[in-house]
Formats: sequence, structure tokens, C-alpha cells
Amino acid sequence: MIIIDRALQTRAAAGNPIKVGMIGAGFMGRGIANQIVNSVPGMELVAISNRQIDAAKQAYSEAGIEDIQVVATVSELEDAIANGKYAVTEDAKLLCRAEGIDALIEVTGAVEFGAHIVMEAIAHCKHVIMMNAELDGTIGPILKVYADKAGVILSACDGDQPGVQMNLYRFVKSIGLTPLLCGNIKGLQDPYRNPTTQEGFAKRWGQKPHMVASFADGTKISFEQAIVANATGMKVAKRGMLGYDFNGYVDEMTQLYDIEQLKELGGIVDYVVGAKPGPGVYVFATHDDPKQQHYLNLYKLGEGPLYSFYTPYHLCHFEVPLSVARAVLFGDAVMSPLAGPLVDVVTTAKIDLKAGETLDGIGYYMTYGQCENSNIVQQQNLLPIGLAEGCRLKRDISKDQVLTYEDVELPEGRLCDQLRTEQNNYFASEKILAAVG
Repeated sequence: MIIIDRALQTRAAAGNPIKVGMIGAGFMGRGIANQIVNSVPGMELVAISNRQIDAAKQAYSEAGIEDIQVVATVSELEDAIANGKYAVTEDAKLLCRAEGIDALIEVTGAVEFGAHIVMEAIAHCKHVIMMNAELDGTIGPILKVYADKAGVILSACDGDQPGVQMNLYRFVKSIGLTPLLCGNIKGLQDPYRNPTTQEGFAKRWGQKPHMVASFADGTKISFEQAIVANATGMKVAKRGMLGYDFNGYVDEMTQLYDIEQLKELGGIVDYVVGAKPGPGVYVFATHDDPKQQHYLNLYKLGEGPLYSFYTPYHLCHFEVPLSVARAVLFGDAVMSPLAGPLVDVVTTAKIDLKAGETLDGIGYYMTYGQCENSNIVQQQNLLPIGLAEGCRLKRDISKDQVLTYEDVELPEGRLCDQLRTEQNNYFASEKILAAVG
């Protein structure tokens, strides 16, 4: 998005920066804060909310901001923004309600808490950039319905692998090819990893062990590929994706896929372990014009029928501010669901589970997530892993068994469950109306 830099420079020169609030001040949140404060002219991070307020203060202090004001009401927050102060609060809803904030960055990774925040932000006509594939992959389609009705942008972000894939997908489409595969390059995939096994790596990089475990056990990549599928109209070739182990270069992987299967499914999302250059993302596409095929061969993309495009890096928090600018200045979402879900992430037992146990969270000890096509999820009443935490088991579950709603008792009163039911009903009725119409 080359035009973004000049658009932001124009806002900076006019003394009219985009005013941003951020909810969540963990590892990624601190990086985003540092990036906006020190490297993004034309944008100001005016407020940070975190459930532990010291973490919000830390995010500012690490970025070099020491004059921080603690606020507890909307009016206090509004006054701070009007007077050019940087505000922190434990109450995320204040940021959703403040008129002096143009857009919010949601960086919590939490499904239930994130649902409350996004709904509150939409109700107050705030653009929301989510670095929360877990929320997006569980109830993103219905949240997008609410955002559309409110006339605001709800979007995933640049920099993280889904956004990098989507940018590449849009580029490939824009030059006349038909994308048939969006893929993610991983260095490790082991569904039985947990916070104990990942503790050393997490400590080295200053991250939380359960978050690192969700990367290693495949849950995170499943959410990432699910939201890419929902934004492109693609599906998965099988439960869990194909997930080849491949030690060569990504260009050589075009031979691994059955192009007729890809076309029949309308394209697929997938991942590979070990391919070079990694980490990164790739899009494989076709072109039906023999004349253009000749040019693609001349330009060293080979003879087809699949042509390989890839980005050999993802820069996470560095690019998130660009997503905010795209939403506020151009009304452009990096990535959001096209309509109803096409791919979900289902709950799978990481160990043998016993009746009466309560399921722990994503990246912990009891479950991991796998992609599955949403029509199968509905037919088999499978339990989305974004809703699994806090569920009580009604029966024993064997290791690697996929859980259904019949296997669990849901916690009472959760907004995420209500929105998931609403999503199921809304898009089921949409399909009925489309069939009748």
C-alpha cells in the first residue's frame, strides 16, 4: 500500500493525525505502541487499555512516553485527548465510547472479552483493526454484519500472516491471475505441544508460553487460514489441511497439488512445514490465456499450470498502523469475511479427557484446533475451539477426537455463544433466501 505513507504525511503536515486507541498491551501491543509513537507520522496513539494498567503504562514508557494520565471515565479520557495527553485505563469500553478516537486496535487474543469490546466499538461507530484471529475465526462473519450496518470498517491487520496473504492474493488477482491456493510457511507443527514444552522459547522472546504453544500446536495457523478462507471464498482440502512437510523452495511445491481438486473446491487454504524461504506466505494461481502464459514463462515463473507468488517475511506489529490508515483514510479493509463462514476451527483433544473436567484455553494442555469446512462443522455439530474454554465435559474423550456440542456443557451467559448462534441462524436464513430467490 504505497499510497499510505504520503496520505499519512499529509495528515501530519496538516496537524490532523489519526487518533488511535489500543486495547491490549502484551508482547504485540507493546511493539505496536512503539511503532506508532516513533515511526508513523500522521498517527497518534492517544490511549491504551489493559486489564492490568501497569502493562498499559509499560507500553507507553517503552516507546519513550513518560507523561501518562490514568483515566476512569469517558469525560476524563476526552479531556486527556483534547489536551494532548496520553491516557491509560483498565476500562476498555472507555476507548470505544470516546469521540476523540478515530479507530481502535484490538490486540487481546481473547474471544469472549474481544466480542464485548468489538460490539461496543461498533455501537459507537468506531473502525476496529483486529490482531485477533481467534475472535475473527469464531464469530467474525456476524461481527462484520454489525459493522456493515454501522458503516464502519472491521478488519484483520497487515503484517500478520493472514493480512500478508490477503495483500498477495489481491495483487495476484489484480494482474489477471486466478488464485487457487493461499498458504502459510511454518517451521514446526506438533499438536501435542503445550506451555511446558514451549516455556524456554517463550522466555527467550518475552512471550507467554500458552501463546507460543498455540503457534506450535497448529491452533493459531488454523485460525489464520480459516479467516483467509472466509475472506477469499476458499475451503480446506481435508480436516486439518494438507500440511505437507517440504524442505525445498516454495516454487517447487506447485507440483504437490492437484489443480483439478483446487478448482473443484474453489481454491483452498493450506500450510507447509519447512519450505524455503521461511517464514512467509504463498499464493498459487493459474492463468487461462496462452499468450500471458508465454509471458509468465519468460518472466521466470515457469510453464504452469500453477504459478507461484510468495512473500518471504511477515512483519507483524510494524505494519499494523498501515491497516488503521487504510480503514480511516480509504475505507479499505485489509481482510474481512465475504459472508458466512466457509472454514471453522474445531476443538480436538490433545490428551485423553475425562468426564467432569473443564476445558482450558487455547494453547494450553487439553485441546488443539483444526480447520474444517463449515458445512461439515454444522452437519456434525462440532465445537469451535474459540468457544471451548470453560466448557465442562459430559463424557470421556479420546486423544485426537474432535469434540461436539453434545460432549460439553457451555458456560452460562457468554456473549460469544450468543453471537455464534446468531451467526449460524443469520447465514442459514441467507442461504434459504438465496435458494428461494
